Amino acid sequence: MIIMKDVQASIKPHADVREVSQQREMSGLQAIIRSQPFWVLVAIGAIGLVMSVVSDVFLTERNLYNTTRNFAFFGIMALGMTSVIVTAGIDLSVGSLMGLCGIVTGLVMQAGYSIVLGFAACMGMALVVGIINGVLIAYLRVAPFVVTLGMLAIARSIAMVISNNKMIYDFGPDQDVFQWIGGSDTLGVPNPVWVLIILTLVFWFAFRYTTWGRWVFAVGGNQQAAKLTGIPVERVIVSVYVASALTAALAAFLIVGWFGSVTNALGQSYGRV
Repeated sequence: MIIMKDVQASIKPHADVREVSQQREMSGLQAIIRSQPFWVLVAIGAIGLVMSVVSDVFLTERNLYNTTRNFAFFGIMALGMTSVIVTAGIDLSVGSLMGLCGIVTGLVMQAGYSIVLGFAACMGMALVVGIINGVLIAYLRVAPFVVTLGMLAIARSIAMVISNNKMIYDFGPDQDVFQWIGGSDTLGVPNPVWVLIILTLVFWFAFRYTTWGRWVFAVGGNQQAAKLTGIPVERVIVSVYVASALTAALAAFLIVGWFGSVTNALGQSYGRV
């Protein structure tokens, strides 16, 4: 009797292994259905369906045009922030950075320079801020919350000083082109939405098929393990904060073109995305 129990005890683990090995792998459709983003999308669709029944003006071409355009600015900024969040970081400075980059763009174009130089100044300012944030976090080991919270105040203060706390609405000889880029449409779709679509494809490809994308996820999973495998963790961290800053600057450039004016208060609550 004792021998039989020992045999059964020795067989049971092997039976468990066999049962596990016989389990089917979850299909792609099942993985999508079990994911949280899928059900968030379903909830949004349900809300849209209810609103289209309740309101006569919700599901109209004009409302969809305005909604997608307004969302595009947040979406562009959120793409860069996604790379920061994947590395287990946070960037609270994007709203203030939008204000600073918008003011820099306005001042350059107000001085009579072309839209190309205005865009270069906008992105250049974002590049500097992104590098500062990334270096402080990656190499000096300062907490991302502290660094970006401090940059939030610094960027807003600089924008206020260089603008003399005044609104800028004169964008020089390229004002019409500037306002067309941010406020007009192509093939019936707002230009900022086209930018969002293109950037979404770029980030999707980068995250899924590039070495940089794999490094970003590795750093977010375990920095120490990533470093032991030879991944340049510090450079990856700097790169994601630069990406966040650049997308915030691009959103600022587009939204200023849409507004047709800019103040240092631009993006004041946008860091909550």
